Amino acid sequence: MTYSRINSSAATLTKNRTEESITPSSGMCVTCVDGCIGMCEIGKSAYRGHEVIYPQPFGVITTAAEKKYPVDYSHFNIMGTAVGAQGIEADSDKAIFPAVNLEVKFGRDNGVKFRYPWIIPGIGSTNIAKNNWEGLAIGSALAGTGLTIGENVVGMDVESVFKEGRIVETVDLKRRIKLYQDHQRDGYGAIIVQANVEDTRLRVQEYAIDKLGVEIVELKWGQGAKDIGGEVKIKDLKKAQLLYERGYIVLPNPTEPEVIKAFERGAFKEFERHSRVGMVTEESFAQRVEELRKAGAKYIFLKTGAYRPADLARGIAFASKYDIDLLTVDGAGGGTGMSPWRMMNEWGVPPVELHSLLYEYAKKLADKGKHVPALAVAGGFTFEDQIYKGLAMGAPFVKLVGMARAPIAAAMVGKTIGRAIEENQLPVYVERFGNKKDEIFVTAGELRVELGAAEFDKIPTGAIGLYTYYERLAQGLRQLMCGSRKFALEHISRDDLASLTRDASAISGISYITEVDKEETEEILDY
Repeated sequence: MTYSRINSSAATLTKNRTEESITPSSGMCVTCVDGCIGMCEIGKSAYRGHEVIYPQPFGVITTAAEKKYPVDYSHFNIMGTAVGAQGIEADSDKAIFPAVNLEVKFGRDNGVKFRYPWIIPGIGSTNIAKNNWEGLAIGSALAGTGLTIGENVVGMDVESVFKEGRIVETVDLKRRIKLYQDHQRDGYGAIIVQANVEDTRLRVQEYAIDKLGVEIVELKWGQGAKDIGGEVKIKDLKKAQLLYERGYIVLPNPTEPEVIKAFERGAFKEFERHSRVGMVTEESFAQRVEELRKAGAKYIFLKTGAYRPADLARGIAFASKYDIDLLTVDGAGGGTGMSPWRMMNEWGVPPVELHSLLYEYAKKLADKGKHVPALAVAGGFTFEDQIYKGLAMGAPFVKLVGMARAPIAAAMVGKTIGRAIEENQLPVYVERFGNKKDEIFVTAGELRVELGAAEFDKIPTGAIGLYTYYERLAQGLRQLMCGSRKFALEHISRDDLASLTRDASAISGISYITEVDKEETEEILDY
């Protein structure tokens, strides 16, 4: 069986000439003909070279791998029961799904509280994030969930002001934080500021804590989409030169005369801006945690990616030893920005395997009496069934599921519907619900009452789109939990899942479906 698709993808705007006859190992057409203009990835690379490494068109898309892993979360089913209830009285009039409590509290003092058990783990300096930030920030704040400002936002802001290598004034970061803070309700949710190597050198987190009222910061080791630093495309020569002067890796070098001439005559149209890879050591990690606590950080998170198992062990061990409040572990294949396409498909530990190892390592620490931080898992989660499975796979340690592409999609659709309403250009499959936002968005009535008419009318439709998507996830998750008779998140356990294949069982330690409840069934039948 071939797990990967090679040499043609919508992500790289390529396709095979003989779409029905492809050599599985190479992805090439079975007959590669002299005279073909080069529609496949090999052909396009023959004239655009390194540009074809990245998904396209940059700035208006999110991207994730299309590799089919041998085991994924669809290889598990959620177990329901006809007996009892946990977290509520076992009474049919009381144990109804609207009564399921989805609130989660975590952190060393349990002081971080979310209405729902999910978080957007990190959306940084890409255009897709910046252009949809209103919807993401306001929608997340209204819903009472977490939103993380990802890497390079300050460094990419042309209006940022630096003094002696440190940030002293910024427009974009300030705007992103304020949009969230202005719409936060009753202390639920959190805005988190993440930092990579460049952000740390610029002291972005210290600035956010001191000047912008941020209480939570996150150290970043990586993500599930790639094992190098973040990158974006730059279409403007002056901006490329500015970023080069700020210390970023910019390719090709925008200060070289020959490169400038090539750009101006149209030989290429975009520069690449790359971030540096971090070099993790326990000493530097401990030092940075101490620096951030002294700077006033109330909570410190750590985000890591799909690195090899030894790095996962380092992540959870360091998080335990230095009292980190949340550790997010992101499985291979994810991504929201411009990760190299082949890298996104072919590197790292896939989600089920990575999350299974995470549970194993967390349990080892817990069995030794060590502190286990709250955990979040990420890697392709989109709907309530997957959220349940992610929480159950890592129970009782996993408190949150991280999602990025799906929330961005919801915010983008909401924004697009708002624009279509204004232009009176609603497609028929949306117009059948109405032609006003109060008619189209099913949560509009609820929000109008809660916020008041004047405030509701200011809310962008991107935010309503995200809020409405979250409302769907919440109701769906409540229904699944009710079916398992789990009426609060702390009652979800690994035996709420069953493996559908022997491979899934061997990898995860979750019982094969015909072996679930084996001891209990013997007792029941032995009457």
